[in-house]
Amino acid sequence: MQRDPKLSQLLEDNQLTDQQSAFEWELLFKHLLLQFHRNDFQCTTTVHACTGLSMGVIFHRGKRMFHISVRGHAFLLSAKYSVLHKDDVCMHECIGLIGRSWAMVFISGGYKVKIYDNQPGQATKAITEIRKQLEELQQAQMLRGSLGVSEQLALLSSHDDLQQALEGAFFVQESVFEELEAKKSVFQAVESHVGEDVILSSSTSCLMPSNVFSGLQNRSRCIISHPVNPPYYVRLVELVPHPDTVPAVMEAAHALMTSVGQAPVRLRKEIEGFALNRVQYAIIAESWRLVKDGILSVEDIDLVMTEGLGMRYAFIGPIETMHLNAPKGLEDYLERYRVGMRKVLSTFGPIPEFSGEEAALVNKEICELIPADQEHLSARRERRDKLLMALAKLKK
Repeated sequence: MQRDPKLSQLLEDNQLTDQQSAFEWELLFKHLLLQFHRNDFQCTTTVHACTGLSMGVIFHRGKRMFHISVRGHAFLLSAKYSVLHKDDVCMHECIGLIGRSWAMVFISGGYKVKIYDNQPGQATKAITEIRKQLEELQQAQMLRGSLGVSEQLALLSSHDDLQQALEGAFFVQESVFEELEAKKSVFQAVESHVGEDVILSSSTSCLMPSNVFSGLQNRSRCIISHPVNPPYYVRLVELVPHPDTVPAVMEAAHALMTSVGQAPVRLRKEIEGFALNRVQYAIIAESWRLVKDGILSVEDIDLVMTEGLGMRYAFIGPIETMHLNAPKGLEDYLERYRVGMRKVLSTFGPIPEFSGEEAALVNKEICELIPADQEHLSARRERRDKLLMALAKLKK
């Protein structure tokens, strides 16, 4: 039976050898199947996902026997390990903005999503809210994926039993509130219901993987998949490993996020704040100091970003910006500006307290621009989301 050259290349790129452990072989195999989708192979595959007060996304295993057709060449693979299917997905998490956005992202990719919440009726309410959002997106011509609203909604269902939702899962995405003990208890409960090959992932934005997963028996399959709020409009996902996480877990998560249209980045090791918040907090800190020290108003410091840095950072990052802002690239930029950069950086003040009189000053100014009542805040959030949708459309 002839093997397609692209298939051979995929096998070679992923280094699928007999030297892999069973667990690594399992994950690499699933990663390979996700790449089949991205490379336009016809695959009979399924995935399950889940959502509720205790989890995020749960993807389920399929049959041990499966068929792949690669440009007319048939391959019947008798696998010792499970396969990824694209027909059955179960989502389980706290039914909030992040949870609903995750569900919408995965159904846009054609995955069936089972929504779970430990409070009766919440999963049903989440589907109602998702339906409303999808209809608005379709009206604005910003619906993700190739399926219409009715087709995507047909992929959604709600469930009340955690064990049933977890049965056969291979990927679990937790999305509860940012409280360490709550997250640890969730993962301990999940671990008791899933097999050793199931990837356990958290949506935390600030808790270290080594702390979140500290109570688990098998930490080699644990990872942080931190989305940016709201995930449906902002595609970045930070993948942060636990110190014991095997590389195959990172690759499988990266392939999964890519397959549903997100933009995952791999951190090579855990660090406080991950990447996005470290950059964001640096900007916030200096913006705060400039307002506190009377250099700029709140309105003007926001304009520095929205009409200055943000205009280009929406399309090119800080390193590329340096590379393009000198005639001969990055080395030329550093030769020209490194002394000046270091001089400016040396004048940065201490870390702000973000409290007391300085906080009252900043709060007074921003509330004069945008009153802190629900009517004004909701209107600005709606404006934000519409602009993000338009920007996402522009960047396609």
